[in-house]
Amino acid sequence: MARRNDHTREELVSMTLEQVKNFLAEHPHHELSLRKVAAMIGYVPSTLVNVFGNYNLLLLHAVAQTLDELFAQADAEMKQAASAEDALKRLAYCYLEFASKNPYRWQLIFQHTMNGEELPEWQSERINNMTGMLETLIQQINPKLNSDETLEASRVIWSGVHGITLLSVDDKLFTSVPVDGKALIDNLLNTYLNTWKG
Repeated sequence: MARRNDHTREELVSMTLEQVKNFLAEHPHHELSLRKVAAMIGYVPSTLVNVFGNYNLLLLHAVAQTLDELFAQADAEMKQAASAEDALKRLAYCYLEFASKNPYRWQLIFQHTMNGEELPEWQSERINNMTGMLETLIQQINPKLNSDETLEASRVIWSGVHGITLLSVDDKLFTSVPVDGKALIDNLLNTYLNTWKG
């Protein structure tokens, strides 16, 4: 068993999150525990509590890491877009693709709860960055919308894309023929975009 001073705090954080990421590549988060994570890096659970505060915050750091990756991929995709409309579609496709490739990590984002604790500011900022990205695009596409309308439109679009993604990843679209998640996203976004153009 490694001693606390064998690694710096930063190294422990990095090692721990890497092991959680590797675990979530194959298994859902409910199969994980503080004891399992500690064993993976050769430390006792109390060391991880000292580093992260508690198991819940450890998982929240894993969620933050996932959001950072998703944001970076979405940002890279949108930089290649020819227009705001194209960027909106690329953002939605990226969301679907990321969830399809990382289903357990993606699920943890939405299944993790703070159990009454307040969400740390560093996590709130990540969420605001993701939602702000969408709001900015909508404002560019339809500048006539006021801030409340932009916010509402962003949440409706995100809810639709999220629902399509969730049902696609879980294979719960209940159709007799295969349905492409991207085609459903196109249907949703084109309906919105055509309404705005009209």
